[in-house]
Amino acid sequence: MLAYIKWFCSISLLSMISGCTTGKPNNVEPITNFDVNRYLGQWYEIARLDHSFERGLAQVTATYSLNTDETINVINRGFDSANQQWQQAQGKAKFVEQPNIGYLKVSFFGPFYGSYIIFALENDYSAALVSSYNYDYLWILARKKNISPKLLTHYLTLAKQAGFDTDKFIYPQQ
Repeated sequence: MLAYIKWFCSISLLSMISGCTTGKPNNVEPITNFDVNRYLGQWYEIARLDHSFERGLAQVTATYSLNTDETINVINRGFDSANQQWQQAQGKAKFVEQPNIGYLKVSFFGPFYGSYIIFALENDYSAALVSSYNYDYLWILARKKNISPKLLTHYLTLAKQAGFDTDKFIYPQQ
């Protein structure tokens, strides 16, 4: 009986942890009419909120490809100038809802997933605004190493309206 209680508590804790990380900020809604095939390929990080796993990295890219099991292979890469070396993390993404909604969950650490919410996307899939499960994570991604000042201002406005502190954005060198 004690083993069963420990097992049940472990599963419950894991469910609570994974449930929290696939949530979304209050004012963020994923895009609809999403086409994963158009989203695949390489994206450059134009801006981000600071977080430990990308701290100090420049030339940051995210590359997405489709796996045979319909999950998405994710490769995040950046150059650590302090150590003069490239860092790379490989993960896997799955849709949280339907494949036509830009709401995914991504894992780089085994069974633990975090939200990946595309809440703004250009019609030609040239730039995107992506958040995670809370207001601590936000990225502006683009197919090219830079975007127009007009588009950057537009995305900053959308992010601020959604409740993100855009004054804390980091603009990594590409």
